[in-house]
Amino acid sequence: MNAPDLRPPRPIQALPDQLISQIAAGEVVERPSAVVKELLENALDAGGTQIAVRLEEGGVKRICITDNGRGIPPEQMPLALARHATSKIASLDDLENVGTLGFRGEALASIASVAQVTITSRTADVAHAWEIAGSHNATPTPSSGALGTTIDVKDLYYNTPARRKFLKSEQTEFGHCAEVVRRIALARPDVSFSLTHNGRTFDHWNVSEIARRSAQILGDGFAEARLPVDETIGPLRLHGYIGLPTASKARADGQFFYVNGRFVRDKVLVHAVKAAYQDVLHGDRFPSYVLSLDMDPALVDVNVHPSKIEVRFRDGRAVHQCVFHAVQRALAQTSATAHGSVPSPLPAADSLNTTPMWRGEQTSFGPLLAPDYAPTFSPSPFGASGASGTDGGAGDGSGVASSAGFGGPAGGHGYGGASTAGSFGGNYAGPRFGAGGGVAQSTERYGAMFRDGDRPAGERAADMTLPQTSSFTVSAAAMAQEEFPLGFALAQLHGIYILAQNVKGLVLVDMHAAHERILYEQLKNALDSRVAGEEMQVQPLLIPITFYADAVEVGTAEEHQETLQTLGFDIAVLSPTTLAVRSVPVLLKNADAQTLARDVLRDVREFGGSRVLIERQNELLGTLACHTAVRANRILSLQEMNALLRQMEITERADQCNHGRPTWVQVEIGALDKLFLRGQ
Repeated sequence: MNAPDLRPPRPIQALPDQLISQIAAGEVVERPSAVVKELLENALDAGGTQIAVRLEEGGVKRICITDNGRGIPPEQMPLALARHATSKIASLDDLENVGTLGFRGEALASIASVAQVTITSRTADVAHAWEIAGSHNATPTPSSGALGTTIDVKDLYYNTPARRKFLKSEQTEFGHCAEVVRRIALARPDVSFSLTHNGRTFDHWNVSEIARRSAQILGDGFAEARLPVDETIGPLRLHGYIGLPTASKARADGQFFYVNGRFVRDKVLVHAVKAAYQDVLHGDRFPSYVLSLDMDPALVDVNVHPSKIEVRFRDGRAVHQCVFHAVQRALAQTSATAHGSVPSPLPAADSLNTTPMWRGEQTSFGPLLAPDYAPTFSPSPFGASGASGTDGGAGDGSGVASSAGFGGPAGGHGYGGASTAGSFGGNYAGPRFGAGGGVAQSTERYGAMFRDGDRPAGERAADMTLPQTSSFTVSAAAMAQEEFPLGFALAQLHGIYILAQNVKGLVLVDMHAAHERILYEQLKNALDSRVAGEEMQVQPLLIPITFYADAVEVGTAEEHQETLQTLGFDIAVLSPTTLAVRSVPVLLKNADAQTLARDVLRDVREFGGSRVLIERQNELLGTLACHTAVRANRILSLQEMNALLRQMEITERADQCNHGRPTWVQVEIGALDKLFLRGQ
């Protein structure tokens, strides 16, 4: 244990201004990047549209930031270095409606207390610039300089060597400074920024729009795999870009959230985005996003921490719901139609029949396009080693299961007659590709595979040596649509993947993952339609579950009774230390009531609402969808494969299953040409 302090007590006394500023610097000037942040915010508040950041030795030796803003009048320059002096607020009303990035009036004074600071500034109404160095006690002197302000900070912590010892290496400190510049540059694409370190330019961004600026800073990978978000809900507007779930990262270093132009780290906002990705992203992966929330400054408190990186919302639940639903709706666009032409609605005969698939009574895709089609399934001819177990002509172990004969008149495996090799032999030389890389072969020609039963024997597709199937009809309206995003099925691979051809090239589909997403969305939609407009169905407990609760849990239960009842929970306060769960939602009646109640109370306290119900519901539906979806080594007919492709094209979030795995990938003709050295 520490020995008692035996020094005589000191009398209470006022601290000198220099020591007060140095104490404040401990909060404001944590490291060089904090200085960069404060000075950049001042430059933007001054109306700067061109900002240059110059650093030496990671910002420890020098930080020099120049802007072309309004400048500081010479008579006000001493006040700029004084404690608690600012032009941004003058009353409590101003503080409650802060519209600027800076407002505390401490930054420059704190920086000047631990570094050597020189300010050079010129306003539009004076003939030359003025300069002040040191502290607010100094006198401005004439200087040279363009319109705007330059703040030069040298030898950070020169008079507090103990603080300097806690700094990291030069490259580490520069990395933190560069990250601050990137954050602020993302928020203001209408401003040009340049970053120089030790005389070498590292970054430069010209004035642009958010789409280009985010691509420059987050990289081409983000630019090629992002979705736009722009929604206004009441007084809140959320806009920016979110990354596709399939482009997630192992670290959360690509997440940028801004409130009224201010970069923030807020658990309500982070949780809302995470919840929106919940059933499209693997649990240990992180999405990338650049999102801005615009709202009335009176609805958010930015005066929470000296670093101004934390905020507090007046109505956290409304903000959470706004962000969650906006991001969720944007993610609903992740279907096949987001990557190609949107197919026209299929005719009635080609759409889902009225029997809902989510009941688990149907695992065949045939009825999706042809209600009168009766499919015949066969086990996969390929075992774990990939070798064929059939006596047909496809026993070469290639693993490509031709669709010829699947569900055909002969039944069985369908490898007799037109085999995998023979299906595409003879006069058929494969699809032709136009100069632009598109498929020259029309869907009308492809449709011949499905119309043998309607043609005379001499005109059947067999004469073109194309695969034959049982009688099947593709409507003229569907065939006229030349650019189905996922194209048309060709075959199965190892009983796991569907190979399809579209205008761009080859499409590979994980049939289990794709079917799982389709069933999962149908389950959710069916459940939503059943409870829409109805009160939450609850299950009263015959014997209430009582448990010990701390003061925070009891206070939450009392304060948020209405919210809890909306979620289907009746949690009563029996004593200052005891809560009783008297009812839970029907969907969660088999869950542990005490654990469930604690989770809900925690969510309601932190986020203004609870995702527990939806998360448990989605987990249950996801399990059901996973067990109901077609399994590996399940042979599908061409009709069923095509039905799966068409259903994917009209299903929200079809780009990934509910575990976050991709359901399909596109291999373009150019990539295939490179593999086979064509044109080289």
